[in-house]
Amino acid sequence: MTSHRSPTRGFSLIELLAAVAIVGLLASIGIPLAETTAKRSKEAELRLALKQIREAVDAYKGAVMAGRITSDPQKSGYPPTLAELSTGVEDVSRPGEKLYFLRRIPRDPMQLDPSISAIDSWGKRSFDSPPDRPREGQDVFDVYSLSTERGLNGVPYAEW
Repeated sequence: MTSHRSPTRGFSLIELLAAVAIVGLLASIGIPLAETTAKRSKEAELRLALKQIREAVDAYKGAVMAGRITSDPQKSGYPPTLAELSTGVEDVSRPGEKLYFLRRIPRDPMQLDPSISAIDSWGKRSFDSPPDRPREGQDVFDVYSLSTERGLNGVPYAEW
């Protein structure tokens, strides 16, 4: 007589080890890819924020040159603070109205400390400071990231 054994159910140890090895291999490929994708996304945010602020600074200077904002002729004509771009300045051509250059100051996406305000998250360069050693002064000519990290392109974020 032949004995009928019921088939065993489940996975053998070798099948489980093979499955774990495959999942581990996929994870080792996926995690660095996810980190690179997240970094690329933050870099895109940084590029956009820098572009918005720099365009607003240039628009402010243009408004000074057009005579819409009163400015001391001895000064550069750039905004004295970053805040003025969003809080507005008096429009000389239309008394009682203000000129706004940004809805809000974007935050430096590379700044991880949430207790730092959006304005303080940026390094500020005054008109009279050299590009290789930017420092704050009586105006805001440019902004840069305070991050010490390098981008995916190898250039430090502070130099973007």
